[in-house]
Amino acid sequence: MNPYVLMVLLSSLGLGTTLTFASSHWLLAWMGLEINTLAIVPLMAQHHHPRAVEATTKYFLTQATAAAMILFASTTNAWITGEWDMNNMSNPIASTMVITALALKIGLAPMHFWMPEVLQGLDLLTGLILSTWQKLAPLALIIQTAQTIDPLLLTALGLMSTLIGGWGGLNQTQLRKIMAYSSIAHMGWMIIVLQYAPQLTLLALLMYILMTSAAFLTLKISSATKVSTLAVVWSKSPTLTATTALVLLSLGGLPPLTGFMPKWLILQELAKQSLPLTATIMALAALLSLYFYLRLCYAMTLTISPNTTAATTPWRVQTTQTSLPLALFSTMALGLLPVSPTIVMLVT
Repeated sequence: MNPYVLMVLLSSLGLGTTLTFASSHWLLAWMGLEINTLAIVPLMAQHHHPRAVEATTKYFLTQATAAAMILFASTTNAWITGEWDMNNMSNPIASTMVITALALKIGLAPMHFWMPEVLQGLDLLTGLILSTWQKLAPLALIIQTAQTIDPLLLTALGLMSTLIGGWGGLNQTQLRKIMAYSSIAHMGWMIIVLQYAPQLTLLALLMYILMTSAAFLTLKISSATKVSTLAVVWSKSPTLTATTALVLLSLGGLPPLTGFMPKWLILQELAKQSLPLTATIMALAALLSLYFYLRLCYAMTLTISPNTTAATTPWRVQTTQTSLPLALFSTMALGLLPVSPTIVMLVT
């Protein structure tokens, strides 16, 4: 892709998200979401592969549907209350429609069906943008309107997302689909605690972005898109294999890795709010996700590929890709748990 075109598209992505962040008027927020969607569509379709085009079409249709619902809900609210202000969503029908549309935008269950299919059709870097940056603007709107939404609905969305995110990833062999289900499960963790401690939602989002970026960049460097491909990575880069296994376990939420921090704090908050049953279901749903991360670790570190190759020894080929972002994200995805007290003090 032409670097100037790429620069314009990435700038538009940033502009759309910033516009939504800065807005308190529904029309402005809707405009930011639309700029965001239109900026990523060319990035998704840049490879001109039928699967990429199919994924782009699916993504565009779902995002356009969600945007139309947001516009309809905000117009309805303005018609009834006489205000376009986001903080004045006093009409229950409008607020329910808004949360449904925003859940469709970020892929919360049961509006998650587009997410694995779309991510499977993209290359890894565009998939990374879709899994991280594209979640920011809709989540900002969800956080702003959370107090007007039915708490039972938020809890149901959160529980369903963590369960379906864990359950759906169990029998997958494609790494991008596994990352999509991982994303759905993490979104569930963010939504479940939103009505009690929004700062923990932001903390979980930050940790999710760090860990997902490390995972996607690793897959990009090792050019792996299937679980079976992971079995040959150890011969090319043993160090990368070790850190990747740890990053995956961090995504699963195992101590003493970074991913344990948001899960621990969210479960603690749910227990404080006298919701032991919800906390128990969330903890059990995390085990489902952990199982498929362990499957990836097993394939990567404890199995040897049955394929024999007559080519030049692959472990001597130097990579031309930049590895500094991967090193930074991996370090943060593995080692932030000891600074939990500082982070908690900053966010509370």
